Amino acid sequence: MIDVGGPSEREFSEKVVKIKEKASKMANEIRDDFAKMEKLKAESLKKNEEMRRSAEENLEKLERESAKDKDLVPESRLRISEEIEQAKSVIQQKYNEFKARISASIMPG
Repeated sequence: MIDVGGPSEREFSEKVVKIKEKASKMANEIRDDFAKMEKLKAESLKKNEEMRRSAEENLEKLERESAKDKDLVPESRLRISEEIEQAKSVIQQKYNEFKARISASIMPG
């Protein structure tokens, strides 16, 4: 006579339960990792916006100051203006690059 539900079946059932518990624990860790990634993405987008906004404000202020400075000769004022425009372009390029990279990381692959 075969004993159904004997120690062998119980051992298998316990192993199944342990595997399910381990998988559940790992699933929770993965969910937590995704939450951390989403938080980092949001923080990165915010920092990127702040970087662009702050740099633009500071460059605009510098531009106004150089335009008002009586000691600057026109050639110097022109060179400063060109440097400011170049800086604005570089900053906008970095902003766009980071925004695209962050956005791409949000999209499912």
